[in-house]
Order: sequence, then structure tokens, then C-alpha cells
Amino acid sequence: MEAFHWRYHPLAARMLAIVADGTLGRVERIETNMCVPLLLPGNIRYDYGLGGGAMMDTGCYAVHMLRHLAGAEPEVTRAEAKLSSPKVDRCMTAEVTFADGRSGRVRCSMFSGSLLDISARVVGEQGEMRVFNPVAPQLYHRLTVRTRQGKTVERIPGHSTYEHQLRAFAGCVLGGAPVLTSARDGVANMRVIDRIYEKAGLPLRGVA
Repeated sequence: MEAFHWRYHPLAARMLAIVADGTLGRVERIETNMCVPLLLPGNIRYDYGLGGGAMMDTGCYAVHMLRHLAGAEPEVTRAEAKLSSPKVDRCMTAEVTFADGRSGRVRCSMFSGSLLDISARVVGEQGEMRVFNPVAPQLYHRLTVRTRQGKTVERIPGHSTYEHQLRAFAGCVLGGAPVLTSARDGVANMRVIDRIYEKAGLPLRGVA
């Protein structure tokens, strides 16, 4: 099980339900952003030998969210990085496509012009969903849906994402409950991250 804690908050289930229930019509594009300021000289997040880079740190969440909102694995078509050192990205933007014609974008950073942007956007033929702070919604979040019928704003009650995750883990171990973020899912997420690094012309993390 991988600790993508955002997936265990009730907000995540609500996001997936809106995408799946036809509210937005046929989905055309998905965009996820995980940009936070981590200006920490000498920090392990910037150490290539320890798997450093924005895509590995904040970007893994953006990739995970994109994959789950799409319900499919993306093909990375291009990626562009800005570097903090020759092999380490401080920000990354990647464009993707899906087999059914949908497109998407992943954007992440630890230091860029977008100091703080933790969000998701899903555009369909009949409407659009925007979610502010889907990663730590217990602090504050906003889910906005715009369709031809109008605009709705929701806030989904719940505890800390970590508490929901811990309860899910205990339920899995003690009662055999299903795992939402399995090891297999983690491997699939890492495959996308590897493709993004390749498209950006950077070496893969964990490769000597």
C-alpha cells in the first residue's frame, strides 16, 4: 500500500463520482497541479542521489490524481522542466493523452512562479469541475461545478486525510477491506513519472 493519503478523504470519492456520473458529460481534459514553496537549500528533496526533484516529491500526487480522475493510464507526449541543479527539477509541466482521445496536463513545483497551487480541473462537454486543495482538504477546500444548469460549490466534511488513511489501512489489515492505493498502483504511478523525466530529457531517479 502506498501512502497517497488524499485518496482516502471523502472529497476524493466525491470528485470521482462527479466525473463518473455524467454531470460533466464526456470528459475532454484533466489538469492537476501540485505547486508548493519548498525553498530549503541542502534539503533531500533536491538531492538526485536520494531521488530528488519536484516530480518525485510534489508531482507524484499530481500524477496520481490525474490517473485516478481519468480511470486510465496516460501516455506522456511532452514534458518541460526547470532545474535547480543539472539533473534535478524544481518544477515540471507534462502534457498527456489517453487512448480514448482525452488530454491532460500535470504541473508541479517546489520553487517556481506558481508558489502555491494545489488543484484539479476536469473539463467535459457539458461542464467543468474545479477543486481547490484536494490533497489536504481538512485545512480548507472548495469543489466547484459549473454546468448549463448553473454553478454549485461544495465542501465535503471529513477528518484529516491521514486519519482516513490510517483507518483504511487498519481495516485492510484487520478485516480484509479493499486497498485504494495498492503497490501495483504505486508501480503504475512510477511508470508515468519515469516517462515524464524521459520526455523532459532528464535521467530517471534511482539510476546511477
